Amino acid sequence: MIRVQVVLAWPERVLERVLDLPEGATVADAVGAAALEGGDACPATAIHGVVTRLDQVLQDGDRVELLRPLLADPKDNRRRRAKGQPRQVGR
Repeated sequence: MIRVQVVLAWPERVLERVLDLPEGATVADAVGAAALEGGDACPATAIHGVVTRLDQVLQDGDRVELLRPLLADPKDNRRRRAKGQPRQVGR
């Protein structure tokens, strides 16, 4: 068995679940077992901050992060700041 943590962070709250999974479990297995509210809306995952695929095999102690979709394009925000325009939060 391995122990992993699955985390989904929102600006106002953090959802977290610690799971004991069998050896050979994947990121997809952990995400499914965690069943965090809102997790199905996350387009990507990371392990310890490094973007990963759902078929990545987990190691004991891994922290799986569910990555939320971006609300605004970071490149557009940088361009606006360069021009002195206010920041756009959402589309």
